[in-house]
Amino acid sequence: MNRLAGVTSPYLLQHADNPVDWWPWGADAFEEARRRDVPVLLSVGYSACHWCHVMAHESFEDETVAAYLNERFVAVKVDREERPDVDAVYMEAVQAATGHGGWPMTVFLTPDAEPFYFGTYFPPEPRHGSPSFQQVLEGVSAAWNDRREEVAEVAERIVADLAGRSLAHGGDGVPGEPEIAQALLGLTREYDEQHGGFGGAPKFPPSMAVEFLLRHYARTGSEGALQMAADTCSAMARGGIYDQLGGGFARYSVDREWVVPHFEKMLYDNALLCRVYAHLWRTTGSAEARRIALETADFMVGELRTAEGGFASALDADSEDADGKHVEGAFYVWTPAQLREVLGEEDGAFAAAYFGVTEEGTFEEGASVLQLPGEARPVDAGRVADVRARLLAARGERPRPGRDDKVVAAWNGLAIAALAETGAYFDRPDLVERATEAADLLVRVHLGEVARLARTSKDGRVGDNAGVLEDYGDVAEGFLALAAVTGEGAWLEFAGFLLDIVLEQFTGEGGQLYDTAHDAEKLIRRPQDPTDSATPAGWTAAAGALLTYAAYTGSEPHRTAAEGALGVVKALAPRAPRFTGWGLAVAEALLDGPREVAVAGPVGGDLHRTALLGRAPGAVVAAGEGPGAGAEFPLLADRPLVGGVPTAYVCRHFVCDAPTTDAAELAAKLGGWGG
Repeated sequence: MNRLAGVTSPYLLQHADNPVDWWPWGADAFEEARRRDVPVLLSVGYSACHWCHVMAHESFEDETVAAYLNERFVAVKVDREERPDVDAVYMEAVQAATGHGGWPMTVFLTPDAEPFYFGTYFPPEPRHGSPSFQQVLEGVSAAWNDRREEVAEVAERIVADLAGRSLAHGGDGVPGEPEIAQALLGLTREYDEQHGGFGGAPKFPPSMAVEFLLRHYARTGSEGALQMAADTCSAMARGGIYDQLGGGFARYSVDREWVVPHFEKMLYDNALLCRVYAHLWRTTGSAEARRIALETADFMVGELRTAEGGFASALDADSEDADGKHVEGAFYVWTPAQLREVLGEEDGAFAAAYFGVTEEGTFEEGASVLQLPGEARPVDAGRVADVRARLLAARGERPRPGRDDKVVAAWNGLAIAALAETGAYFDRPDLVERATEAADLLVRVHLGEVARLARTSKDGRVGDNAGVLEDYGDVAEGFLALAAVTGEGAWLEFAGFLLDIVLEQFTGEGGQLYDTAHDAEKLIRRPQDPTDSATPAGWTAAAGALLTYAAYTGSEPHRTAAEGALGVVKALAPRAPRFTGWGLAVAEALLDGPREVAVAGPVGGDLHRTALLGRAPGAVVAAGEGPGAGAEFPLLADRPLVGGVPTAYVCRHFVCDAPTTDAAELAAKLGGWGG
């Protein structure tokens, strides 16, 4: 047992029994390296990472490798999901040095935490031009002992290069029509007209780009934007990246056709996609979008919800196969023989045709990933439902993938927003309740008594790591969505509290934002990444929440901060629209107003529901009645009933329409370009 026993990270706990003498990240580890005059091996990964597990089995569980490593290095293991700041800083160095990155990330550092040699996965034997991990250890140790001056020069040069990469706010002013048009053109050029999505293999679900496209359609009526969004969502829903039995999306597809996924399921992907499909339904009325939104919401609640009411980070890609070996995708794939065994000959053949299960297989060793191949065709819905239920029950008897039970604040914020809106749209109060319980957990455990947001918790126990900018931005986003749906002004107040910390602790001159607080642990560089990747960047997440909060409250400092933060989107979006999707979505809200809707009337009433279903980008909705409503939501102040009946007030760009008591008239006002 090494020093990882007792930590809150499931990923670190997976390594607690390694013969490697692991240390968690901290000053003690670097002091030990300084005392022994040895370099530090920094190994970064996460619990659902397939190749992290492979390298662990091949190298970190090997007694000979571990003995050499323990003798000549101080080994530090980091969960990138608990310490995204550490991961970001050293990943930037890896990418700059090698031209690529990924996990597991392997970096060798001086005792002053300065990097000097980089890599990702290293095999146990030399392979495909890559040295073995043992060879890497021997080479680094020799360089440290025999060429120390050269190592110091390399480390110094890398640190200086990283220090020089700090961003200004990115441009003067906010994104306007020219930048939006250039970004849309860029997405169109990269769009895969045959299979949906953007770029080639591997192909990731472009949830934030789709959100931008839906908002752009709502504001401008661009049919091309809507077509890209709708076709991409349909292709993913029918592909193997979507779990056709249990709901929920895998992390990405290894091919451009969405057939074979990398099987881990992440909370953040499913939260973002659940919300996108709900918004697609709101825009088009698509029955498929409604089904996927609800099934994904039910997957999150059924598979990822923790006993404390939060949502776990991920399900692993690997699980035991019939021979007891840990194999990627074993839980999810089927052969025709397995279908017949569960369903019988006739239904087995029907299921094979319906789900695209072939004798050759679409995955490995003759197994297939379930999908809905070919054109949509009439089928017996009752028969499909029966077959799905029987297959799901049979799959439930298989060994399940492992679950990373830690609760990450940012990702729970995304889940809260998705579940609150999906529950409101589809009359599922249970989903709104689950969103509220997760929000309660974040307030009770992650904020607690310290009045600063903690990054993670596990089993109700708060982690040691401070929240980063994405935590503040995404949790505020979730609280604001919950406020809109429930009419409870406390969530607006909590969001404002978090966003005030963003203004005080994460904001620099000129509107630029940093991923860590002013008083956070000092790393070799203060991380600052404005690009949206798997999740909204902290930068754009904060911009969106600041803009929404300003619309609710009329706060000029928050709107000014949102506009300042969007300067970087103006600079980046025309060149890299796939990596500024959420920033572009926020820009669409700003260009539209965003519209402010005050419903003087009951929460859950016709006018409130109509307001929530409005397509106008980023519109904010406040509902409530009685003399105290204005105290909870400034938007409701001095907004009386008209003629004694519920009344809606819509304002935009500091101009207000005449109040209305008619739901159809309100819907027209919130229809985006048509309203």
